[in-house]
Amino acid sequence: MNEGRQPVAAHENRATMLWDGDCSFCYRWIQRWKKATGEAVDYRPYQEALENFPQISEADCVQAVQLVLPDGRVLKAAHAVLQSLALAGKCCWMLRLYQRSGFFRRLTETAYRFVARNRAWLPR
Repeated sequence: MNEGRQPVAAHENRATMLWDGDCSFCYRWIQRWKKATGEAVDYRPYQEALENFPQISEADCVQAVQLVLPDGRVLKAAHAVLQSLALAGKCCWMLRLYQRSGFFRRLTETAYRFVARNRAWLPR
């Protein structure tokens, strides 16, 4: 997190997902998420938008997607994905399970880290 700068909230009514715009694997998944979430979430490559979100470092974005909520809070990785879907009314049960079950939370975050580390060779 960048110290000394004020957090910047996302679009006043919508969350913003920051993702790796240089990654073709990420691009394909963002296209799917856009269809699933509709107008509930804005999607921006971090390479173009990071200066608008000083509370997030480039290192954070390299590791995982970042979801900036309208109040300025930031979620990352699997939590960000599940929250973005829930904002659109999709898979809300998965977010509730993530929030209530340590086992499910560890499982989804481990799966997310595996995919993120291996995205260069994973199939679509």
